[in-house]
Amino acid sequence: MLTDELPRVPIAHLPTPLEPLPRLSEQLKGPELWIKRDDQTGLATGGNKARKLEFLVADALAQEADVLITGGAAQSNHARQTAAAAAKLGLGCVLVLRGEPPAEIQGNLLLDVLLGAEIVWGHDEPLNAVMSQVAEDWRAQGRRPYVIPYGGSNAVGAAGYVAGMEELLAQCDERGLHFDWIVSASSSGGTQSGIVVGARALGYTGRVLGISVDPAAEVLRERLSGLATATAEHLGLELTFTPEDFTVSDEYVGAGYGVVSDREREAIRTLARTEGILLDPVYTGKAFGGLLDMVRREFFDAGERVLFWHTGGIGGLFGHRDDVL
Repeated sequence: MLTDELPRVPIAHLPTPLEPLPRLSEQLKGPELWIKRDDQTGLATGGNKARKLEFLVADALAQEADVLITGGAAQSNHARQTAAAAAKLGLGCVLVLRGEPPAEIQGNLLLDVLLGAEIVWGHDEPLNAVMSQVAEDWRAQGRRPYVIPYGGSNAVGAAGYVAGMEELLAQCDERGLHFDWIVSASSSGGTQSGIVVGARALGYTGRVLGISVDPAAEVLRERLSGLATATAEHLGLELTFTPEDFTVSDEYVGAGYGVVSDREREAIRTLARTEGILLDPVYTGKAFGGLLDMVRREFFDAGERVLFWHTGGIGGLFGHRDDVL
């Protein structure tokens, strides 16, 4: 295993299921569609951050940290799973959330509160600056904070998806499967960069497509290449990456991060009503909406097998009720 030498805390439910989508594939008359269910990783409704947190929290414990600090949007999936990991391991947790306190506490924010996290509202200040100040304040109180970057997307966190790629290819070997494409939502970069590092190190011959939920493709490819190179170095792999090593589509960003359109609404309803699987409106709904459009435009060959890597986010669905109905 590529990540065997790294400290790791087993807090995710792994391996996650690998399932075909037969009714949807038949409806679309395109490639054979499958799904990797990282919405089933545990930690307060699941999601991709659980894989990253296994390594990030282990690093925090190795540094004798007693409080985790991270940040994100008000309905951040990463913040919610960090709060769950902290609760599970008896650590304090401070979440720096963008913007102002909402009128109602719902969705992921409700779960953050139930999990015992302290909420700090960042207002219009840069999240990293606020997180740094919060960490300084806690150090002044004699505590040992560990700051986790936005999305858990650094070399330590991205290692979780190197391990995830190992898991997927082992499942494929067991079942005699090969995926021509792996498609996922992409934003802070840890998931896609980890998958691509694992793919190259393990000799995967398919293609990895990230559907951006916010950054322009050029910006995201630069982010991914730097993070992938750092992740490979962290793992002791002699691999380097350039922006050209990453396939990214920014066609489906729409009006921006967290802005729900008819595409996301249609994607959420389609997967729910054909396969009984839920998506969220910010990440997986946007990415799956893009995937559906690409299938309908015949971007994929009909004989190909395409995997959608579900990165979770179900808690956020309940924070966007009026947007998705």
